[in-house]
Amino acid sequence: MKAAWYEKNGPAAEVLRVGEMPVPEPGPGEVRVRIVASGLNPTDVKSRAGSRPMGFPRVVPHQDGAGVIDKVGRGVPASRVGERVWLYIVQWQRAWGTAAEYSVVPARLAVTLPNNTTFAQGACLGIPAVTAHRCLFADGPISGLTVLVTGGAGAVGHYAVQLAKWAGATVIATVSSADKAASATTAGADHTVNYKTGDAATEILQLTGGAGVDRIVDVDFGGNLTVSARVIKTNGVIASYASMGDPEPKLPFYSLMAKNATMRPVLIYTMPDRAKDEAARDVCHLAETGRLVHAIGARFPLDRIVQAHETQESGKVTGNIVVDVAPD
Repeated sequence: MKAAWYEKNGPAAEVLRVGEMPVPEPGPGEVRVRIVASGLNPTDVKSRAGSRPMGFPRVVPHQDGAGVIDKVGRGVPASRVGERVWLYIVQWQRAWGTAAEYSVVPARLAVTLPNNTTFAQGACLGIPAVTAHRCLFADGPISGLTVLVTGGAGAVGHYAVQLAKWAGATVIATVSSADKAASATTAGADHTVNYKTGDAATEILQLTGGAGVDRIVDVDFGGNLTVSARVIKTNGVIASYASMGDPEPKLPFYSLMAKNATMRPVLIYTMPDRAKDEAARDVCHLAETGRLVHAIGARFPLDRIVQAHETQESGKVTGNIVVDVAPD
């Protein structure tokens, strides 16, 4: 089978290879999936670059994807053969990701793909949608609340806006351009705030009549902390899944303490299994009912996986990047 892999960490052009590998066999509790589309996320390029030890002599990258189950391992119902599925976090602590014509994955991480969702769209769901769900719902229902989604046009932010609206929240999204404002609005944001052109905290407080927001789904905890501390309500929650602007921020402890604010770091890999299952269930429900809009910013064939990684690292594409492994 054709596959991409790396055998050491480093720049994409230096370490990524595309060639032939043996087709893997599923072990107990696993399914083998004929991959149609592989989803590329920031975590994939960071891992390839060396953010964490490889753990294996050869790694087939990418955590997310979509395809069709063609074989099952011991303990998995044979009835799953032929099932269209979307996959998430399948390369976590494993050598097999989705950048290959076939991959073996834990059966519970292969989720039935709704018939109205293409494989390319399914490859976008995993890390972005499940992370968004955890940020929104880890601390209870949000119906009637006001939610701020920072980076509302990003991969996680795009799904966070949609999930928050589905759950009955009023949504404010921060963006950096008119195009991104349009994307967030299309996803369902009630208001957008361009943090590049004004005082974001002041605008958010004006939009809420001075009250602030109940929940924040935050793309950059350290970089946004000054704004977050100003706009979060008493007993509010700041749920953050990254902090690239300042990885070790100085915490304004007493101002956050005065508001009894909760700070919730979110990492999809170590989320409770129950939370992952609930997220997958809700994401599937929204997809089945036609409530999800998918933002695919760029697509590359498997032979151009290096360019896909470099595009992800450039930060110039809005939306998800998909690597096409087989015809959809």
